[in-house]
Amino acid sequence: MTFVESVLAQVPEPLRGVLIRHRELLKFLIVGGTTFVIDNGLWFLMKLTVLESKPVTAKAIAVLMATIASYVLNREWSFRTRGGRERHHEAALYFLVSGGGIIINLVPLWISRYVLDLKVPNVDRWAQETADFVAGSIIGTLLFMVFRFWGFRRWVFPEANARPRIVPAPTPDD
Repeated sequence: MTFVESVLAQVPEPLRGVLIRHRELLKFLIVGGTTFVIDNGLWFLMKLTVLESKPVTAKAIAVLMATIASYVLNREWSFRTRGGRERHHEAALYFLVSGGGIIINLVPLWISRYVLDLKVPNVDRWAQETADFVAGSIIGTLLFMVFRFWGFRRWVFPEANARPRIVPAPTPDD
């Protein structure tokens, strides 16, 4: 029994059926949660230290690092049975779709900082950081996630069941 199957076995039946039907989306969301932590951890680390005057640049770097981690996790777990392309072509499309997603992710933060002018000295530090978090981490990430899930299924991993599903061999203890 895989880890996912053992977790799903603990979920009540009406919800279990929904989760099984949408397991690819569920895995994508788990990978997204993991990369959300990577993205925001790096972003706040950089924007509060070495890139204090360049929050959009810090966000772009953080999203790029999280995107690299996301490629590996999504390819090997979320979309492991999907494919239909050679790996180098798949990777190029993944990063092209993600590049479009990065731009989509940065737009709310850019609007918050440079159109709405929600930055020190126009607002206090608390308001600036709250606006940055809402625009860059909540709104930007939600738009990024929706666009990428659609783009990955459409262009990067277009064919369902293109790669064999690896089922672990039973152990003598089973």
